[in-house]
Amino acid sequence: MAVTGSGGSAASGNPRGTGPSTTGSPFRVPDFRALWSAEMLSAAGDQVARVALTVLVLERTGSVAWSATFYALTFLPALAGGLLLGQLADRFPRRLVMVATDLVRAGLVGVMALPGLPLPVLCALLVVVVLLGGPHNVARSAVLPDLLGGALLARGIALRQVSVQVAQVVGFGTGGVLVALLTPSGALLVDAATFALSAAVVGFGMRSRWAVRRAGDGSVDPDPDRDPGPGSWLEGARSGLSLVFRHPRRRYLVLVAWLIGIYVLPEALAAAYAVAIGAGPMATGLLMAADPAGSVIGALLFAFVLPARFRERWIVPLAVGAAVPLALTPFAPGLWSAVGLWAVSGACATACLVQAQAGFARETPTAVRGRATGVAASGLVGSQGAAVLLGGVLAQWTEPATALGIFGVLGVFLALGARRLVGGSPVGEPGAAG
Repeated sequence: MAVTGSGGSAASGNPRGTGPSTTGSPFRVPDFRALWSAEMLSAAGDQVARVALTVLVLERTGSVAWSATFYALTFLPALAGGLLLGQLADRFPRRLVMVATDLVRAGLVGVMALPGLPLPVLCALLVVVVLLGGPHNVARSAVLPDLLGGALLARGIALRQVSVQVAQVVGFGTGGVLVALLTPSGALLVDAATFALSAAVVGFGMRSRWAVRRAGDGSVDPDPDRDPGPGSWLEGARSGLSLVFRHPRRRYLVLVAWLIGIYVLPEALAAAYAVAIGAGPMATGLLMAADPAGSVIGALLFAFVLPARFRERWIVPLAVGAAVPLALTPFAPGLWSAVGLWAVSGACATACLVQAQAGFARETPTAVRGRATGVAASGLVGSQGAAVLLGGVLAQWTEPATALGIFGVLGVFLALGARRLVGGSPVGEPGAAG
């Protein structure tokens, strides 16, 4: 379903155009270039901060448990941030939301870099920084479908998936160097600078009406579900849940996306699996790299090679294809076969996620996309956390390969049963895929 709207759009590169770009490369769209550049800065800076905080807390406490707790805090508050604060992307102009949250996070991370800051204060600041990432990410995801039309949306999402993974690798690599050269506090200041740069790129680089005007202020189509608006914050959260789960198509797509979240388990169990098969640390690195490497290949092939008209009908086969390699892991004869299986799983999972996200965005009206996207994003984070927690417990009781096999079989059944949960065919009208 193409994104529609009235009036001109700077996203197309023509200030007096009639809508977003639909052909060519996403990088031809100026607003996408700005959005992509800002996200790469933030993604790399976040990894630098994770390394810096882990080292800083370990140096000050000598406790691995405290260090792991701070690392977990760089993820967990995103659950509440998307659900409760994602509605900011519907209440205010989305460019303003992104710039404001980046500037506030830059200031907070700068405070975190102060030497001798008490750990409870450091912990509280970190929670706020991660919480603010929720509305920022939701605003970015909500505006993207208005900038990229047709097949460009899936390509843009795929490029973001691939680029973020590369930025994370670069961030982790340079994070260690920066911590060694500048101390953890200096590395945190680098992260603060990336937030400030991101705010500048978005503030000066995004000019599209979709970014600078508030959703629902007359510049967008009315919500066909006749949503009454976000209301209070709690009502906004309930409204977001209703927008997702009372609409069969959105419900189907978000359930598929959450299902894909369980396929992060191989990365979590890679070290334990390597020990179980008698391999060393190098094997752990290969196993952990298998899923991201497959993800890059899967995203690019799906978005740039597979014709758009076939993508929608491939959602369920790809979800099954991501689960089957995990189900076969207990029968893998050695390290390289496991690496190959996990790479195939990553490729299928990411390709499926790209289409599910693109379809969900197109199916959700601009005026309510912030709330709906906040629910979807929070659920994806939650599914990943639940998979790692339950998979780790199961691996402790059995074996890592057995746990992966069980999750793989479960994934096959859930993928095949996803359609039954929507009360009808989830596939939209012909030609809707893109």
